[in-house]
Amino acid sequence: MKLLGLHHVSAITAAAAKNVDFYTQVMGLRLIKKTVNQDDVSVYHLFYGDERGTAGTEVTFFEIPHAGQTRTGNNSISALSLRVPNDKALDYWKDRFEQLDVKHGEITDQAGRLALSFEDFEGQRFFLVSDEHDNGVRGGTPWEKSPVPAEYGIVGLGPVHLTIPKAENTILILEQVMGFRKKGSYPSTVAGQPDVVIYETGEGGTGTEIHLEERNDLPQERPGRGSVHHVAFRVATEEELRQWVDRINQLQISSSGFVDRFYFRSLYFREPNGILFELATDGPGFDTDEELEFLGESLALPPFLESRRASIEANLKPLNTKL
Repeated sequence: MKLLGLHHVSAITAAAAKNVDFYTQVMGLRLIKKTVNQDDVSVYHLFYGDERGTAGTEVTFFEIPHAGQTRTGNNSISALSLRVPNDKALDYWKDRFEQLDVKHGEITDQAGRLALSFEDFEGQRFFLVSDEHDNGVRGGTPWEKSPVPAEYGIVGLGPVHLTIPKAENTILILEQVMGFRKKGSYPSTVAGQPDVVIYETGEGGTGTEIHLEERNDLPQERPGRGSVHHVAFRVATEEELRQWVDRINQLQISSSGFVDRFYFRSLYFREPNGILFELATDGPGFDTDEELEFLGESLALPPFLESRRASIEANLKPLNTKL
């Protein structure tokens, strides 16, 4: 049993239409699935990724129309990262952000690789990270119809940043339960705080990393629009996922048990600082119920919701996703 790397991250938006516009037209990702939150079918669940929604490239958003603004703080997934092919791509993105009035920082060194911080229109915090010197798990393939040139396009998820008050128990879960290993560290951007510690799994590299920052000077985050709901890690097969379910049960860690999300199978549990982890299978994939050419254009529903299509569609605001 080995986790292969990052599978997807899921965040919160209060504005589905603006979200589609930003992540497709500004960031150049492909909308690979327009569906609903399976636990609340009154709102959208939007999936973005590479040309076919390869595991490890997916950024997803739950729509919560009246969500308040996030109050950032501890016990949180405090920043996400997206991988770009090389250092030159960061120069392209910095210019693009300036032209499109996207809030961003400067290009800096983050643990030996260049990174560029930015925020989306709701304050969702990101880094673009360069894969110039990365030798780990491979990224995906940018969509050929993206407004961003392929040589600069986003190729997948990069390091996920966790900010927590007590690192010891989270480290225990990462190392002893999930099989992560310590890779290194780099200084916190806040004077007097401990170094940020890097953990990786699988083949290693940008697509497999958790960056763990221990902070004792922050209040607990109050999530809303612009916050991250959970992070998911890749499991190769359903058979292996069921072995993970058994392992988590044996360790008496409270969990969801096996969950069928149709496009993948999942297991959810919280680590000791309250952050929600998911283990998710690489398949069956997002072209299970749609032709690859037309992914994300129509409302897709898993078979167990199909009989409710009329009522579900009646309660959703239409989205123009034929981009």
